Amino acid sequence: MCGRFDLHTPRPWIAEHWFGITHPLGDSVARYNTPPGTSITIIREHDGVIAFEFAHWGYRPPWAGDDAPKPINAKAETVATSKYFRSAFQRQRCLIPANGWFEWKQGPNGKQPYYITQVDAGPKDVIFFAGIWEGSTETGFCTAVLTEPAASNLQHIHNRQPVVLDPECRYDWLSSALTEREQIKEAAHRLDPERLTCWSVTPAMNRPDQNDPSIIEPLK
Repeated sequence: MCGRFDLHTPRPWIAEHWFGITHPLGDSVARYNTPPGTSITIIREHDGVIAFEFAHWGYRPPWAGDDAPKPINAKAETVATSKYFRSAFQRQRCLIPANGWFEWKQGPNGKQPYYITQVDAGPKDVIFFAGIWEGSTETGFCTAVLTEPAASNLQHIHNRQPVVLDPECRYDWLSSALTEREQIKEAAHRLDPERLTCWSVTPAMNRPDQNDPSIIEPLK
């Protein structure tokens, strides 16, 4: 699953490095400990143009009632057929940039948090989660992260993980011209799991107000 992640790379750097966007688009504060229910960066296509937006992390389509759930994740196995998600999956896919994410491993003394990121990642290197978005009368946009069974090198921590896309497929994933399930499936190239690494981190990160670089450092 994905219930907490880190994004400290500035939006303008991501926009220019990965999409050639140089016009001002608003920066964001580094957030090493991003919890659900907050505003996060998404990247979407609108009328053929790549746009960086802020979206509420908790998905509820406009047609759902006020008491409808706001899931933060959508299962990749059912997102194309679920009434709640299928329209967004068909035409409103997004990328959610992150430097890494957190998962918890159950142990004899409770849950130990782990940080998962790219092998030999530089200070600004990001990964891209596959996501879906919807318009929201409350927040402008809302979003959910797609999840799938964990890769073999991460299963010892948790049995699910975010869908992490190879950045080479970023434009195809965002393209609203791809609407058929099989087309989208073929476009969604995963990042090689061997390019991901993990280490245990301080349990202090369990508190969302702990937001500094120390929470992603390996546990001593």
